[in-house]
Amino acid sequence: MTSKLKWRLLVPELFSCADILAIAARDSVVALGGPSWNVALGRRDSTTASKDAATKDIPSPLMDLSALISAFAQKGFNTQEMVALAGAHTTGQARCQLFRGRLYNETNIESNFATSLKPNCPSSSGDSNLSPLDVTTSVIFDNAYFKNLINKKGLLHSDQQLFSGGSTDSQVTTYSNDPAAFYADFASAMVKMGNLSPLTGKSGEIRTNCHKVN
Repeated sequence: MTSKLKWRLLVPELFSCADILAIAARDSVVALGGPSWNVALGRRDSTTASKDAATKDIPSPLMDLSALISAFAQKGFNTQEMVALAGAHTTGQARCQLFRGRLYNETNIESNFATSLKPNCPSSSGDSNLSPLDVTTSVIFDNAYFKNLINKKGLLHSDQQLFSGGSTDSQVTTYSNDPAAFYADFASAMVKMGNLSPLTGKSGEIRTNCHKVN
């Protein structure tokens, strides 16, 4: 437990839930072997909650490359930052319903990889069945995700779009060969993401219970 998390337990009004989430995201990456970065503090918590508002700008896993680039650009991220952030898919899982179309309808997928996934993701059932986003090192934060893309083993359509003969192929290749470059760019992009329109000053509140407003 970090010192800031200990302080949160002792004096909850000092640190917001938003700050704790930002710290936890960084520390989770570090715990899995990934890079660290400085987390600026001082965010405040929202006094409302909306699932639709929280998810409406999340890029779809069905997006093509041009749509992905546009979605990230709307938030101020360039293409290199987009590819770096996509590298977070070196860990985590996705539901069958999000990649079924890729398994059964797309051709830029390694055949043995597709075959291995189909028992857990049938063509007409198993929507909620999970598969790892990174087929090689799913619980380690490394650059294997990019190597998978080069080998046509991206789980999501949007993943494989990053290496499909388009403008991001060269960046994927760079990260597949240079984990230090990926780590540095990912950390930088995460700092930038952490500065996307946070509530500060007198906006919002510091929740004493993260599950509900004060």
